[in-house]
Amino acid sequence: MAERHSKKETAHVCAVEGCDKPVHKSLSRKKIADVFSNLQPGGRHAGLCKDHYKEYKKKTKKERELERLGW
Repeated sequence: MAERHSKKETAHVCAVEGCDKPVHKSLSRKKIADVFSNLQPGGRHAGLCKDHYKEYKKKTKKERELERLGW
C-alpha cells in the first residue's frame, strides 16, 4: 500500500524563513505574522521552534495580558 503524508507530517520545521529547528508550538498564522514578517507561505496555522516561540511570547506579552483581563 502506498504511504500517505499529511501536511502535518511534512510541516515539522519552524515557519520563520531560514530556521530549520523542529516545531515546538503551532499558532494562528495571522497572530504570528504581526510579530514575524518573514514567514514561509502556508495555511492557516504556522509552527514555531522553541526560540521563536519565546520571542513571540515576549513581543506579545502586553497584548495577551490585556486580552486575559477582558479589556
